Amino acid sequence: MNKRSSDCADFVHWFRSAAPYINGFRGKTFVLAFGGEVVEEGQFATLAQDINLLNSLGVHLVLVHGIRPQVEARLKELGAEARYVRGLRVTDAAALACVKEAAGLVRVEIEALLSMGLANTPMAGSAIRVASGNFVTAKPYGVLDGVDLMHTGEVRRVDHEAIQTRLADNELVLLSPIGYSPTGEIFNLALEDVATQTAVALKADKLVFFMETEGVAGARGKVVSTLTVAEGDQLLKKQRKLAEDVGFYLPAALAACNGGVKRAHLISRHRDGALLAELFTREGVGTLITPTPLEMLRRATIGDVGGVLQLIEPLEQAGILVRRSRELLEMEIERFMVLVSDGVIAGCIALYPFIEEQAGELACLAVAPDYRRRGYGEQLLQAGEAQARRLGLKRIFVLTTRTEHWFEERGFVEKNLGALPRRRQALYNYQRRSKVLEKILA
Repeated sequence: MNKRSSDCADFVHWFRSAAPYINGFRGKTFVLAFGGEVVEEGQFATLAQDINLLNSLGVHLVLVHGIRPQVEARLKELGAEARYVRGLRVTDAAALACVKEAAGLVRVEIEALLSMGLANTPMAGSAIRVASGNFVTAKPYGVLDGVDLMHTGEVRRVDHEAIQTRLADNELVLLSPIGYSPTGEIFNLALEDVATQTAVALKADKLVFFMETEGVAGARGKVVSTLTVAEGDQLLKKQRKLAEDVGFYLPAALAACNGGVKRAHLISRHRDGALLAELFTREGVGTLITPTPLEMLRRATIGDVGGVLQLIEPLEQAGILVRRSRELLEMEIERFMVLVSDGVIAGCIALYPFIEEQAGELACLAVAPDYRRRGYGEQLLQAGEAQARRLGLKRIFVLTTRTEHWFEERGFVEKNLGALPRRRQALYNYQRRSKVLEKILA
């Protein structure tokens, strides 16, 4: 295969993998939150292309921008001191004036980039209508650690109905980190507070934070690709030293999921295309946070037949698994368990019991290529063994032509044909010459 054909095959594979996400995202609401650094350092021009692409796919978008570096620069010009308490700015009168100025400048720059049709880009001519306004009502934060934060506030209410009206009219909503009180006061708000409360109020499908780091790092420094809310809480309780931005955004993401947001993502602002790679690939490039685990192991139903067939057919063609027709699979589907990852059947296993001989055959153990090296095969095998124990079986066996070492590493021992239950011996395929491996259940 030449390079051109290989590139074409890779593209087709990617596009087919992305298609379910493209279809599933249409009409969904995403809240994207990024600091003022994205605008200050010129990264928003590229990000705007990806935002425009999502908009063209029918995704409803709310952008929440920060202004910290712009405010810092203005305070420095004025010779004023920037003060913080636990990451929150102490917003005195001088700082508030800088906040208002910075918010206006950044908002106008973002609107300009989104409204210009993105000339000389793949999305040329597809301008986005941008709506902004006083959607956020705020209240004073008050005193923290003995310090009056003055004009720093926190979100009291988000006018989600007004935002949803704009989204339904195919407009993108842009929110600055500023809130207003019913009496006309202006408050400086934290980016993560505005983003989280907005996502919760809208019952958003996704909340995405752009950070300095790649995501939440694990014990060995490698980015953790997925976290449940419970796992995230445990991570924070351990009080292990986290990157500064993770310390801000991880609690916000957990709060959003606890508030009804379906998914939260922490991704790097420095990686070009991180938003698309996170949303349209199974592996992602950052950390995905979900209220409950993405993976679920359950008994198969008749509705899973198509997914199981798609999973096992390549292995049947390679001679690794015995061929099963759709009709046979429909008849035997109650013997299968499936491992579902984010709505996709990622693996399966079947158990055929021989009650009279207290034995069971584990068959059709398969994991989709994109989900291998995640321990799914081990998980399915353990589920099959557990089911055999529940049925009172004393031993299990497998017939395999290619994977005997994998099973031997997990306690199976090679046996002769006579070790099979008599009914199974009668069905043995001598042309395949499968090896018989047995494991005694403790």
